[in-house]
Amino acid sequence: MLLRPRQKQLVARSVDALNKHGNTLAVAPTGAGKTIMLSAIIGEMFKSDSAKACVLAHRDELTAQNEGKFRRVNPAINTSVYDASIKSWKGDVTFAMVQTLSRESNLANMPPVDVLVIDEAHHARAESYMRVIDRAKAVNANLKLLGMTATPNRGDKKGLRPIFSNVADQITVKELIASGHLVPPRTFVMDVGVQDELRHVKKTASDYDMGAVAAIMNTRPINDAVVKHWKEKAGDRKTVAFCSTVAHAEAVAASFNAAGVPAVIVHGEMPDSERNAVLAEYTEGRALVIVNVAVLTEGWDHPPTACVVLLRPSSYKSTMIQMIGRGLRTIDPAEYPTVVKKDCVVLDFGTSTLLHGSLEQDVNLDDQMGESEAPTKDCPECGAEVPAAVKECPLCGYEWEQQAAHGAVASGNFVMSEIDLLKRSSFLWVDLQGNDKYYLATGFNAWGGVFLKDGAWHAIGGIKSQQPKHLAVGERIVCFAAADDWLNLYESDETAHKTRSWIHQPATAKQLQYLPGHRNDYNLTRYKASALLTAQFNRDGINRAMSAVGGAA
Repeated sequence: MLLRPRQKQLVARSVDALNKHGNTLAVAPTGAGKTIMLSAIIGEMFKSDSAKACVLAHRDELTAQNEGKFRRVNPAINTSVYDASIKSWKGDVTFAMVQTLSRESNLANMPPVDVLVIDEAHHARAESYMRVIDRAKAVNANLKLLGMTATPNRGDKKGLRPIFSNVADQITVKELIASGHLVPPRTFVMDVGVQDELRHVKKTASDYDMGAVAAIMNTRPINDAVVKHWKEKAGDRKTVAFCSTVAHAEAVAASFNAAGVPAVIVHGEMPDSERNAVLAEYTEGRALVIVNVAVLTEGWDHPPTACVVLLRPSSYKSTMIQMIGRGLRTIDPAEYPTVVKKDCVVLDFGTSTLLHGSLEQDVNLDDQMGESEAPTKDCPECGAEVPAAVKECPLCGYEWEQQAAHGAVASGNFVMSEIDLLKRSSFLWVDLQGNDKYYLATGFNAWGGVFLKDGAWHAIGGIKSQQPKHLAVGERIVCFAAADDWLNLYESDETAHKTRSWIHQPATAKQLQYLPGHRNDYNLTRYKASALLTAQFNRDGINRAMSAVGGAA
């Protein structure tokens, strides 16, 4: 498989930083493909010499997910698992559960590893992780230590500086929105007359005093106003709301239900079985709104969610990004064939976006997506080397003054993003009819298309001997991203057609036999002819795939 160009960039920068410093932290949000990138980094480290690696995670599902994706990226490298049920170091790369490996008896049997990778590295300061890191360093002084995380700033204010001396690269949420891999948020700051009071709420060791927040926010008039604004701005969107306390969540859910909007609540005091049952009510469509207290901030995604309601302030920008991120996932039509999602409405009643800034601001495609060597700067607070575009140090939290970047491009300008995506794609995209409605790119094993039908854009993917598959519907940039990712999944660097000289050669006589309308087109290339033939041979399947979601579109 092929990595996205931006993923390749992070991989190269991380490998360089590991060789230079012996450790590095890479920051990439949900949707960036963290597991694919960490797998590629390990693969690059193994190219120069034989090595042994260990990938640490804190949940069973992450361990299994990491191993499965690693095999897709590195099929020639053998793997093993070390968890509560299986304890094997036989693989060149072992995927380990930190809770199991950190036990003293298990650590004593841990062999020397050359590369230690910490997934969700914001947990690395926890005692269990530190025991594994200390053991790995003790048995191999030349250990390479890699951390991957979406949220490097911890709520307990413990920085990652004791573990990592530098940040190799940082892919931002705004960058993924610009490239079509997340939907854009439309943020509304809703003033229900308590903003001044919220600004004076005291902070605790980890966040604002949520009891004080609830005392301000949890009133019947405010909760009714929340529902009123939600109906005006969000309509019937699937919605997740973040509240300050359990009592606050119960009152908000009651206001929604009283207005005829089915709502459920989840919180940390619930037994797992009850929480799973409530989540099923929401994901299966029996509830339109799910209200939670510090449960769905991290590690939960339901892509049809297209509205996020913030009913509490957040003292950390990373927490705000996590909450808003629950609504930014794009839709897989195979899983949700009747859902079309173009954006996410964010209703902020808690002043977080006023404090930290909207995600739509300060997108600089030239800095974020450029192909030149990554510029860096030193953090004046902790001395870490970080990417120059970073506004907040991922290791200690130091914030640089926000300045408008020269030549900045707003994230709403998807045309600029689309040009950049197609320019950086490994494949040549063909405007089939020259009318900006039908695009197709082909590889040796697969093809991807982006087509306009009844006012909606669709991404379709195909491989030999199989019916075309519907990949995405909605904004054109999202469809281009989905189709390009489809090609990346089935092709390799050796088959990337943009680099092949033959694609610019004239169409062959045999191709022209099947394209009688182009026989006098002396500018027709072999590649465009191949794209036209692919569209022609798969026309019925493409139309069937698009028609399957035509009603929703």
